[in-house]
Amino acid sequence: MDFRNLNTLWASVLTETLVRLGLRVAVVCPGSRSAPLAIALAQQSGLEAIPALDERSAAFFALGLAKQTGRPVALVCTSGTAGANFYPAVIEARESRVPLLVLTADRPPELRDCNAGQTVDQQKLFGSFVNWYHEVATPTAEFSQLAYLRQTVIHAWERTQRPVAGVVHLNLPFRDPLAPVPQPAVLALRESLDEARFFANVGWDDGTPEPWRSPDWGRSLSSIPSRGIIIAGIAQFPNAAAARAHCRAIAQLSSCLGFPVLAEGLSPLRNYARLNPYLVSSYDTLLRDPDLATELAPEGVLRIGEMPTSKELRSWLERTQPQQWVVDGGDRNLDPLHLRTVHLRCAVQHLVQHLAASLPSPPAPPTDYLKRWLQAETDCWQQQRHTLRSLDSLIEAKTAWVLSQCLPPETPLIIANSTAVRYVEWFWEPGDRAIQPFCNRGANGIDGTLSTALGIAHGNQPSVLLTGDLALLHDTNGFLLRPRLRGHLTIVLINNRGGGIFENLPIAQFEPPFEEFFATPQPVEFAPLCATYGIAHELVHTWEQLAQALKVLPSEGIRVLELQCDRKLNARWLAQRTPR
Repeated sequence: MDFRNLNTLWASVLTETLVRLGLRVAVVCPGSRSAPLAIALAQQSGLEAIPALDERSAAFFALGLAKQTGRPVALVCTSGTAGANFYPAVIEARESRVPLLVLTADRPPELRDCNAGQTVDQQKLFGSFVNWYHEVATPTAEFSQLAYLRQTVIHAWERTQRPVAGVVHLNLPFRDPLAPVPQPAVLALRESLDEARFFANVGWDDGTPEPWRSPDWGRSLSSIPSRGIIIAGIAQFPNAAAARAHCRAIAQLSSCLGFPVLAEGLSPLRNYARLNPYLVSSYDTLLRDPDLATELAPEGVLRIGEMPTSKELRSWLERTQPQQWVVDGGDRNLDPLHLRTVHLRCAVQHLVQHLAASLPSPPAPPTDYLKRWLQAETDCWQQQRHTLRSLDSLIEAKTAWVLSQCLPPETPLIIANSTAVRYVEWFWEPGDRAIQPFCNRGANGIDGTLSTALGIAHGNQPSVLLTGDLALLHDTNGFLLRPRLRGHLTIVLINNRGGGIFENLPIAQFEPPFEEFFATPQPVEFAPLCATYGIAHELVHTWEQLAQALKVLPSEGIRVLELQCDRKLNARWLAQRTPR
């Protein structure tokens, strides 16, 4: 505890409590009003405090760190508009259930609404996007108030993770002096406060909370039709062991029920293909054939987690209207199609444990329906693999397939929104490399893409970001984090000079205003841009060059592998790949 003055004491109680609870990383933005927090975090043992200039970038960096570790990360800023720059990352954390603890410094009450500088209304700044908000009292040196601060921080930490992970916002007003100027009256308290006793019971159980109890699980699933499918949606895990456990549980369900597993590209299942012989990854392509889509229509769907990215899949389910069971441990309504849906509030592992006695053993032989799915998957990939292998020109859609073939095992792969995520959905071929997919699919925005990727790469094994040019340009301030990065990030940049996703939408037929207002072509040259930030840059001319550059990843730094592509040529190629 830092007894130099009232603010240092207050801030040190806060940070010491957090470290004892399990906080390991704090991202700190510069500012005067937040000085007590920055000082306390910088000098706190057992904690990595990372300074970051740009608040929006800092927030997404913290988001990436929390995704990678599965633990809350603290995010600190000064008063005024600084906290408003956290908003996009707060929204993403809320929608994707990522634990963040946001600490905004503020002016004390007497300096609000009176034209004091750098003062805005920070009360409930993030609205309904937080699990909990609290304005902490202004610092005082009374024991009862220090105890209040300690217990408030304990509750805040809990609410970042339970009952569901998300954001907690603490607004912290500070009076002068903000620097650690000594105050004799506070120094005198050192002898009267027993620090060991004060923090004696501060701790946190990291164990997995019990699933929501549902005595009707067995009864709910007893009516599931034999003509059914499993849909595995987006799932992100901090390590390969957790991902493998998730995949094993789904494989057990698939085997026992005899259901094919339609695996989203952002699910780890495609990277543990040997675990599940009933895996289907080409469903977006298959369902573009109207006759096959009708033939494969299910009567029941067991969906694990969120709905996959594929628009074809969503349209197909909306047309066929199957009974649906959604397995997810959170509290959200995960049925955007409003089907006949039952939510089972648990992780898939808990469901398998609960149903172990009632699942068929040994599994029934494959049905004709299952065999039809598997044959269609085999045929589709034979054709698609031949097409992709023979494609020499830099058609950007092939990039995801090349990555699926050559990334080192267990590589964390961050996939940007817009076209990148769709290329992974369409062309990521199943394999057994245990690649760890990460994404910001809560709000599906392109903001913060680079900073999130750097957060996932920090202190982790060498990582890869697959992104388009607009998503990268939207967050180039993330490159300011390069000196702080412990680890390596390779950026595979698809530069088609604009918004390629719009080329595949009906608006592309309307010119003007399509090119200027939707495609938004950008003239930026990435080689000199990278040089400005001290980032390595390589222009990729062939697929073999890209594959060789990815087979062994560097151990530190950031590099950009740029593929210059023609988005209109890519759109024509995509339109021809399957008949509608």
